[in-house]
Amino acid sequence: MDEIIASAKKEVLVEMVKLAQKKEMAGSKGQWKDFLKVYDKKFGTSLSDPSRRNIESLDAFLKTFAKSSDLEFFKKVLQCHSNRDKVEQYKKTSPDDETAEQKLVRLSLMHPQYPIDYCLPSYEEEWLVKKCSKNSRIMKSTEMIAIDCEMVLCEDGTEALVKVCAVDRNLQVKLDTVVKPRKAIADYRTEITGISATDLDGVTCTLPDVQQKSMKKILAHGTILVGHSLYNDLQALKLDHARVIDTSYIFGDKNGPTRKKPSLSLLCKAKLGYELRKPGSPHNCLDDACAAMKLVLARLEGRVDGVIPEEVKELDAGRKELGAGRLFVHRIPINVLIKDLQEVIPGNFTLQMKTSKKNTYSAFVIFKDIEEANEAFENLEGDLEKDLRGQPQKLVKFELASGLSGSLYVCKSIHDDSVKQLQSRKREDRDEDISGTLKKSRTDQTCGPILETDQCEVQLEEIQKLKEELNHRDQEISNLNRIIAALIRKQGL
Repeated sequence: MDEIIASAKKEVLVEMVKLAQKKEMAGSKGQWKDFLKVYDKKFGTSLSDPSRRNIESLDAFLKTFAKSSDLEFFKKVLQCHSNRDKVEQYKKTSPDDETAEQKLVRLSLMHPQYPIDYCLPSYEEEWLVKKCSKNSRIMKSTEMIAIDCEMVLCEDGTEALVKVCAVDRNLQVKLDTVVKPRKAIADYRTEITGISATDLDGVTCTLPDVQQKSMKKILAHGTILVGHSLYNDLQALKLDHARVIDTSYIFGDKNGPTRKKPSLSLLCKAKLGYELRKPGSPHNCLDDACAAMKLVLARLEGRVDGVIPEEVKELDAGRKELGAGRLFVHRIPINVLIKDLQEVIPGNFTLQMKTSKKNTYSAFVIFKDIEEANEAFENLEGDLEKDLRGQPQKLVKFELASGLSGSLYVCKSIHDDSVKQLQSRKREDRDEDISGTLKKSRTDQTCGPILETDQCEVQLEEIQKLKEELNHRDQEISNLNRIIAALIRKQGL
């Protein structure tokens, strides 16, 4: 343990102690507060905030740990912090002999959303953390592999990897594997993943197999990982790797990358001239990986620039907005499966998982058109209320055939009764210049463009975004939770 903490700064020691508190870890003198009672007779637990303690007390507590599992955990935390520091140092340099590939890596690292999106909990169990290398040969490597993953929803509310594909810069398939989750599956999300229960029959490949047998080999020589919103795939793979090119980051408006990240489908249409998939079709893992690689190659070869024309964005948003109607269902009890919603909500529709929490989750109910969505909402039996934006929603109480009962909220996502009204509203939004009175449609990288009238969804996303931004600012000011909330310590630069 002495070697682990010898070179650590106070902020790192603070994070180690905080993580030990969170995980309820105990050394030879108990947990943190138990230790303070013995170590500091004067103040005891009255001064339990690790950030207000001196280095000596933090050091003394950490030295009470001797179990190999605890030591390995602290080593990983220290490695994560070291990687993060190297990323920050790298972002401040710009070598004259930098390769075109490395310039796109730098562009991804410098994106304003990178510190938030790539805040990965890689200190947790089962994560593979690739160490940042100082080897110049690895730093200058131009080898690229594009990856894409699909995830299923597990019964405990978490997501698990179910398929992963990888292609090289020649679009040769390097990995195309179905993965068997080690947790019970609540929803295969077949309409998105294209995976059903029968596809897992006889499958023995697990996440550790993918990490140890495939990803370690792929990343052995300074490989650059390519992907669209790649942090989602790294989360699924439980992989911490710094040398990345994120195609959702390297394209933007004329002023450069923005927080409003373009969808992969939009980029394929705008930059490569083809439709990635038909609306409503499930994702194709291999196609998405190939699309991301094609976009990067197009930029490297100078065939496209990083700017997306406004007219392309508007046409894409308009097509999706006018093409389907949907309802937003939230506070769904975690033990209610996606397929169970067919018993609660009338009509023919498809379902798309949105977010999940500890005890509840939310989803989109997608109908053929606006009229069907409105009709389904009107036919729902429930108490009509208003959400935080003043828009209509219903509190629906249900009892399933299985005997399970509960309640959930259904929000009316689209209020316009005609295409003409939608088009008129879009024109008014573009022309209106009163800040804060009208909100334009914005793109969600998972679910596509949403209308300003999608009030419940907007509210939830805005709250989450504000929480993330506030958390990030607090970390910068206080240097606290830098391991938990800013694990940008990517390796293999």
